[in-house]
Amino acid sequence: MNNPSFKKLAEISPSRYDICMMVSKRARRIVSGSAPLTEQVEAKPVTQALNEVIEGKVTKK
Repeated sequence: MNNPSFKKLAEISPSRYDICMMVSKRARRIVSGSAPLTEQVEAKPVTQALNEVIEGKVTKK
């Protein structure tokens, strides 16, 4: 289970809604067949998407 701190996520965006939308949109792309953006590949798409957001590989448009 992945439990990132909100402080770390708040550095990306102060809005929880924005973070949720970034993660969910990226997870949908992963399920559709998009290649992972990080070297560490997770089994679950939401976990993979969250890691990519935390590492700064996915940003809000």
